[in-house]
Amino acid sequence: MLWGLACTASSHAADMPAAALPAVHNAAQAEQAPFLTTLKNLVHVESGSRDYGGVSYIAQVAADQLKALGGQVKIIPATDVVRLEDTPEQVGPMVQAVFKGRGQSRIMMIAHLDTVYQRGDLAKQPFRIEGNRAYGLGVEDEKQGVALVLHSIAMLQKLGYDAFGEITVLFNSDEEISSPGSRRQITALARDQDAIFSFESGGLQGTLHLATSGIGAMFLEVQGKSSHAGAKPEAGVNALYELSHQLLQMRDLSQPEQGLKLNWTVAQAGTTRNVIPPHAQAQADARALRAQDFQALQDAVQEKIKNHLLPDSKVTARFELRRPPMQASDAARRIAAQAKAIYQNELGIPLHVNDVALGGGTDAAFAALNTRGGVVEGMGVCGYGAHDLYGEYILLDCIAPRLYLVARMVMALSEPATAP
Repeated sequence: MLWGLACTASSHAADMPAAALPAVHNAAQAEQAPFLTTLKNLVHVESGSRDYGGVSYIAQVAADQLKALGGQVKIIPATDVVRLEDTPEQVGPMVQAVFKGRGQSRIMMIAHLDTVYQRGDLAKQPFRIEGNRAYGLGVEDEKQGVALVLHSIAMLQKLGYDAFGEITVLFNSDEEISSPGSRRQITALARDQDAIFSFESGGLQGTLHLATSGIGAMFLEVQGKSSHAGAKPEAGVNALYELSHQLLQMRDLSQPEQGLKLNWTVAQAGTTRNVIPPHAQAQADARALRAQDFQALQDAVQEKIKNHLLPDSKVTARFELRRPPMQASDAARRIAAQAKAIYQNELGIPLHVNDVALGGGTDAAFAALNTRGGVVEGMGVCGYGAHDLYGEYILLDCIAPRLYLVARMVMALSEPATAP
């Protein structure tokens, strides 16, 4: 409830947009420095997805901060793991926190603790600020999101705002490896939420995304027969020839105009130069806008592999769903419209909303699988350079507006009278 929030005195009044709620605006400005301190501390914890010690440590760091904010916190080991091709033996834990208010709204905030970097990379790119940019490993993808969740909640507490019903926070540590240990927990928690915010960066423009592509992987295996490549090549069955044939005959399976893409990206064959290769394999990246497109793609591949170049070869194909597609829902569009109005009307900043998938996929898709609420991706701080060892950064002048937006969205969803 914004009783009193709109009439609080402000030391920032001179540069405050006329329509901004003064107390919220001031709180967001004041929270930027603590946000940057937290972000630096998070960046300086090396937490590659496969670094079990690193992700376990950063999970404890996040859990301690959530407890200090008064949340009901638990660290959840990854025991219900979907085993994918590249899933490590040990998958990092999740951190779940619930903050109780006196209202009815149910809001979920998700972000991930892991990065794509390897232990030791931090020495090459520690946290630093240059002009309007903060650099560091994972600073954009996605430690800014973790810090933004923590400090948005801290901000609401400092404002004395508790008109929400429940805010549920989930931080996972396996997003960069397709969330094999957290996907089911994300889906289960999202089911009864009114709104789910995912804190990936919205890029340099801070775009909100209501749709994401599904991501899949196709694996092709060819079994042939080895023989001497010089003395008797005809006695072998060349798996490399057969693999080449199979890949070439699948060139027409992509339908980019419909968002369906199949691109072969990795291949291996053979053991040594003078041996006919008895085995060959390839992997493809697959993208789709609809779940049924993935099924149609699998059916098409199975039909294609019936046609062999070498009759004695054996060809098998299997598909792995890395992330489901997320299609824009009416609920998500309504929530995004509120966010857009707040940004534009109260801060004077245009907010771009995209409801067409562009090829990427995130944990927002797992949240959207079976929820009554709207799922909005890209609530994080504006930034650029994800997965770039030397070029990943966020924009400092986007921090306070994003803190303002998150707080105001909690208010707008909790009390209709505060909606723009």
